[in-house]
Amino acid sequence: MIRLAVTAGLLIAAAVAVPMVYESNPDAVLRLFGGRRNAVQVTGAAADDGNTSGAPQNRRVLIPANRAGHYVASFKLNGRSVEAVIDTGASLVAINETTARRIGVSVKPADFRHQVQTANGQTAAAAATIRELQIGRIIARDVPAVVLNDKALSSTLIGVSFLQRLARWHVDGDGMVLEQ
Repeated sequence: MIRLAVTAGLLIAAAVAVPMVYESNPDAVLRLFGGRRNAVQVTGAAADDGNTSGAPQNRRVLIPANRAGHYVASFKLNGRSVEAVIDTGASLVAINETTARRIGVSVKPADFRHQVQTANGQTAAAAATIRELQIGRIIARDVPAVVLNDKALSSTLIGVSFLQRLARWHVDGDGMVLEQ
């Protein structure tokens, strides 16, 4: 009977302690249980601060670095899931024509009248607006973007036109923290 009471007490203590330790140091708990942090972590709650923009406030997302050291995550652009890389060197969110069509952004050949400098050189771009860009519970509306030809851009880049909508963003350990 005593053995049962002691075992039950230890289980209850562990059930209370593990979540508290995880909250203060998730990496230590994941290492202890053999897990890896490879998914976006979302925390925070809505603040009642009179926000009338419709965007949730006080939201926090942690994007772990991938093996190459890049911050890649699944974002929602106009409600559609898109794998994207955060690029702090990009002034604007950049999508290719295929992604633009998939998320409902319509561009015509005549719209490609702007020249932009990319890592691969200069290319033509069309100005666009992403109605809603979301990661976790962070939402930004009417985000300026550019659409590039599929050959000029193979992935989606989340640039400063999104990052400047956040309260702050920074690199913390092996992840990038986004806060709204």
